[in-house]
Amino acid sequence: MPELPEVETVVRLIRGPVEGRRIVGATVHWRRTVGARDFEARVSGARIARVWRRAKYIVIDLERRSKPAGAIVGHLRMTGRLHVEARGVDPGPYKKVELALDDGRVLHFVDVRKFGRFEYVEDAERELADIGPEPLSDAFTPDWFHAALRAKRRVLKPLLLDQTFLAGLGNIYVDESLHRSGLHPLAKSDRVKPDAAARLRDEIRAVLSEAIEREGSSFDVFYRTPEGNPGSYQDQFCVYGRDGEPCRACGTIIERLVVGQRGTHVCPRCQPRRTRR
Repeated sequence: MPELPEVETVVRLIRGPVEGRRIVGATVHWRRTVGARDFEARVSGARIARVWRRAKYIVIDLERRSKPAGAIVGHLRMTGRLHVEARGVDPGPYKKVELALDDGRVLHFVDVRKFGRFEYVEDAERELADIGPEPLSDAFTPDWFHAALRAKRRVLKPLLLDQTFLAGLGNIYVDESLHRSGLHPLAKSDRVKPDAAARLRDEIRAVLSEAIEREGSSFDVFYRTPEGNPGSYQDQFCVYGRDGEPCRACGTIIERLVVGQRGTHVCPRCQPRRTRR
């Protein structure tokens, strides 16, 4: 499933072609989709005022007569893609939604497995209000993070994956951040010292920023940018998906664990598990 860097990449690449454009027509191709006709009516004729990201969601703010007119909220899930093409270009058999724009181009939402979300909401901020702070925002401070970890008293990795605690992180970037900060995924959050919490916070921000620069990670055939290109951050993975291979930091063989029902990759030397006696 695309995580924060992949979704941020999609947002940045479609923002230029679609912001300021008017939607002259909307078509939902999967007619069994609940509310298909309502979606088409709600978005047709609206102007795209802003495209932005919240956690793993893509938000397209709409306006009519210079006043807010709701938003489209999208989630790519496993196989969703957004891309802009000239009118008449067929995106293939898995197209779900087409938004015809006033410059002759079309914003396509394509989803092979049909798990994705692309729907109209009255208020995107309210719709996504339960999500935690953005890790690249000013609100994600070392002091806040340490206090929040202590208050939760949970196993570290599942907590970092919890979108109500912190926005946008998934399996890949949690594994990479924990490795770079020297913390074990099974550590208890309330036992993380202030200096370790600050280090983890810094590594989360660094990993996400580096992944965004490389347009995310493509470890299967599904994630592609709106331009059709794979991301390249997978070439930098230290632990994720590298079980049985040597750690790039110390040479120890990477191990695979299951933590919170998620495959988890760890270097036993760089990330020793410490238990309280």
